[in-house]
Amino acid sequence: MTQLFPKSRLKWACRRGMLELDVLLGPFVDEAFDELPDADKLVFQRLLEVEDPDLFAWFMGHEKCPDAELNKMVQFILGRVKV
Repeated sequence: MTQLFPKSRLKWACRRGMLELDVLLGPFVDEAFDELPDADKLVFQRLLEVEDPDLFAWFMGHEKCPDAELNKMVQFILGRVKV
C-alpha cells in the first residue's frame, strides 16, 4: 500500500503554477483533508501528481478526468468550493 505523505508535504504540493488551482487545492487541504478516509487521502495524493494543464481542464470542466477515482475527487473538491 502506498504511504500517506505528511500534511506539510501535501500543502507544498498544492502550490501550483496556476492561481486557479492554488485557490482550490490549498484550502481543501486546510479545511477538508483531515476528514477524508485514508483511501480518499491516497486518491487526493495521487491527484497532486497530475500535471497542471490536466488538473486545470478537469476543475474548469473543459475535460472529464478519465480516471474514475480521480474524477470523483475532483467533483468532491468542486462541491466543497464556497461561491
